Amino acid sequence: MHSERITLRQPVAGDGAALHALIGSCPPLDANSMYCNLLQCTHFAATSVVADVDGEVLAAVTGYLIPGGENTLFVWQVAVSETVRGCGLGRRMLGEILARAECKAVTHIETTVTASNAASWALFEGFARREGVPLHRSDKFEQSIHFNNQHPSEILARIGPLATVTGSSPVRPAIEATKDMTA
Repeated sequence: MHSERITLRQPVAGDGAALHALIGSCPPLDANSMYCNLLQCTHFAATSVVADVDGEVLAAVTGYLIPGGENTLFVWQVAVSETVRGCGLGRRMLGEILARAECKAVTHIETTVTASNAASWALFEGFARREGVPLHRSDKFEQSIHFNNQHPSEILARIGPLATVTGSSPVRPAIEATKDMTA
């Protein structure tokens, strides 16, 4: 798949079922209900992004601004189809979200990741490294306490402080300057 054919855009309600199928095809991601994915594509569309080729959703980042902490973008899930892996799409999708007006006050990114999810750790560690900011890890949701031993523990990754959109961030200005172009 040629990365120049990929378009990054805000999701719409019609993407809910495709997002659900994409996440289902990307283990070890937790499958949410299709209704949850529909809400991600509507209520949280301004802080989420889909990557498509000819209308087919091949990757997505879902997130939201933490209530009461609008300076923190919580990344819910990152899903990338095998057909488009390896071309930096995760980083580009994060940059697309951060370049939006809704995220102009964002100074930090938070997400939770299981210890064994090497792909997610590589994405977020690489993002922090390219931004020149720290990534702090701390326990968030414990397997025995929060998941009744039915899910591995989730570690909180907190990235930042990020430069503001008008600052010197390597990601934000590059995305801002090219956001109308296909990625």
